[in-house]
Amino acid sequence: MDNRIDMVNVDKSFGGVSVLSNVGFSIQPGEVVALLGANGAGKSTLMKILTGVYSRDAGSIKVEGVEVRMSNPREAAALGISFLPQEISVMPDMTVAENICLANMDQFGRGAFVDRAAMRAKATKILGQVGFDHVSPDSYVGHLSVAEQRIVEIARALASDANVLVMDEPTAALSERDAQAMFEVLRNLREDGTSVVYISHYLGEVFEISDRIEVLRDGRNAGSFHTAETDVESVLAAMLGRAAETLFDHRQAPSGGEAAFEAAALGWKDKLSDVSFTVSTGEIFGIFGLVGSGVEYLGRVVFGAEGRNVRGDMRLMGSPYRAISPAHGKACGLGYVTAERKADGILGDLSVAQNLASAFWPEYRNGPFASRHAEAALAQKWIKGFDIRTSGPDQPVRLLSGGNQQKVCVARWLHEGVRLLILEEPTRGVDMGARRDIYRQLAEFAAQGLTVLVLSSDAEEIAGLCDRSLVLNRGRVVQRFGRGADASALLAATALTDPAEVEKELT
Repeated sequence: MDNRIDMVNVDKSFGGVSVLSNVGFSIQPGEVVALLGANGAGKSTLMKILTGVYSRDAGSIKVEGVEVRMSNPREAAALGISFLPQEISVMPDMTVAENICLANMDQFGRGAFVDRAAMRAKATKILGQVGFDHVSPDSYVGHLSVAEQRIVEIARALASDANVLVMDEPTAALSERDAQAMFEVLRNLREDGTSVVYISHYLGEVFEISDRIEVLRDGRNAGSFHTAETDVESVLAAMLGRAAETLFDHRQAPSGGEAAFEAAALGWKDKLSDVSFTVSTGEIFGIFGLVGSGVEYLGRVVFGAEGRNVRGDMRLMGSPYRAISPAHGKACGLGYVTAERKADGILGDLSVAQNLASAFWPEYRNGPFASRHAEAALAQKWIKGFDIRTSGPDQPVRLLSGGNQQKVCVARWLHEGVRLLILEEPTRGVDMGARRDIYRQLAEFAAQGLTVLVLSSDAEEIAGLCDRSLVLNRGRVVQRFGRGADASALLAATALTDPAEVEKELT
């Protein structure tokens, strides 16, 4: 079978710095190809060239055997190539049909003369094509789940006659169940001949959905694999440039330590109910749950971001603790790394040094002014100690890769004033190398006495990183695990809803 896309010997440099060198990439009709690599490997640049965002410096691109040069995304779309970014981009106040037909609205008229029946008919046809015809084209997109919104995005691309979909971290905000629903859509598309480029850091789903795996490292091709004929270790070795090591260090769990944090019958609105657990000093404790389980609220509640309306009791280092506000939580020795890195984590236009100092800014001031020397010293400490890939302390943090931005978000709270560090989805959208670095830093600081509370929807992360863990479902604790919990057991526990079953597992 002939390739639908052929990229050959592609080069790209920015400011004299080579980011792609002699890179090749191809995909056939009806094929799902996973494009993998550490942050900074060149994946995004290569796909931006394919989708017309960037121009190439050298090399060739052929679409259906014809050499092309796209100067903008519109030209790429005209060739059937569509890009779906990690952040879902839909119009929540418009209907499903309007969202699907948005790029081709002129075909259905204008203003009061829009042929809505024709628009609904086209939307219904495409929803059926992706196996999603149970959703009404008249539903407002804002009322749909995140997974359903993602599928509306896919349908919108197909409405513009796309036959190549480039998907960047498509499951980053999806639960396991929602991810499986999207995979079923991708399987239907594959059967219909659509080509899918799948960019992800989640190797489990890569092995589940892809036909081939292409790996980039340092702007060059580093490996090409038929998914059914390879394994995780081989892919990791290609990504990292060395024999794959385990992501998680085997460390001795603390035994019999003093209770650093205690929650008793914690509740908040209708999202959390009767949540109780105790975390010992120097322990890494995990809270696992899928989207909607309450895991997305618990960290905010403990830190004080949800205000005073919290039921139950909490104790910090043996003393009563009330979650009044983030400022109060910080004053009591709590640190908090949000799951929403771009929206709430980084200060994009500020430098790496300023971001690292931001959680404890008064310590890095000289009178009324910022102490550039103190900020720079802090930045150099973490750039070296955490292997933050940056051109220097003054580089705006928005220009860093996602993994290096996350390192900055974690490092700013690794401070002597923090006794309990709360991390939400600490490695979401982060490459394998950065994940390992983050896990090692957490393990090292826990060994020094830092207490860590990890809230995550990544079962492998909780199983591999945490000393003990519990599982939330519908705002309640449904099962507890000790060290060495299996990821599949954590996932299985999310299905527990019957009170009798839950009571059996907890006793």
